[in-house]
Amino acid sequence: MLTMTDVIREGHPTLRKVADPLILPLTDDEKKLAYDMLEFLKNSQDAETAEKYDLRPGVGIAAPQLNVSKRMIAVHVPSDLPDETEPQFSDILINPKIISHSVKQTCLSEGEGCLSVDREVEGYVPRNKRIRIEYVDTEGNRQSRRLKDFPAIVVQHEIDHLNGIMFFDRIDPDNPMALPKDLEVLGYEED
Repeated sequence: MLTMTDVIREGHPTLRKVADPLILPLTDDEKKLAYDMLEFLKNSQDAETAEKYDLRPGVGIAAPQLNVSKRMIAVHVPSDLPDETEPQFSDILINPKIISHSVKQTCLSEGEGCLSVDREVEGYVPRNKRIRIEYVDTEGNRQSRRLKDFPAIVVQHEIDHLNGIMFFDRIDPDNPMALPKDLEVLGYEED
C-alpha cells in the first residue's frame, strides 16, 4: 500500500523531468504501480483509512510523484452530489494526451493543491474548461474521454506532472490573484 512517505516533494529533480512514455503491454510491476496509485487515492478519500495511515486527501497522482518517471496517472474524482456514490471520473491513464481543449478557461476558487507540495500556494491556476483526452488503460485498450470542469482540471494538473510542470508554474507571479479575462471560477471544495 502506498502512503505519503512514497510521495516525493517539491525540489526533487524527478518532478521537473519530462516522463518517458510507457511501452505496451505494461509489465506486471507497472500494472501493480498503476493499481496501487488508484488505491492510494481511494484510501486518501476515506476518512478512517486516511487518518489511520496519515494520508493527505488527493484526487489525482502521477507516477513521477512516486519517483517513477513514466507517463502514467491515476485519477479518482468523487461525485459532487451528496447521495451519489459513482465517481465523476476514475481511471488509470497510460500515456495520456490532451487532443483538444476549449478556449474558455476555468480555475478553482480555492486554488490548487498537490500531494508533492507541503505548503499552501495562493493564486489562481488557469486551466481549460473542457478537454478531450486519449490514453491507454492498463489492459492496453485505447480510450477517449471528454471532461469538463473539476475532472478536466485534475487531469490537466496530473498531465503537467508528466511534463515536469508544477501547478504553481501557471500562477501569475506578479499578481497571483489576478483573474484572466473571461475566466470562470469553480467553487469546488478540494479536501
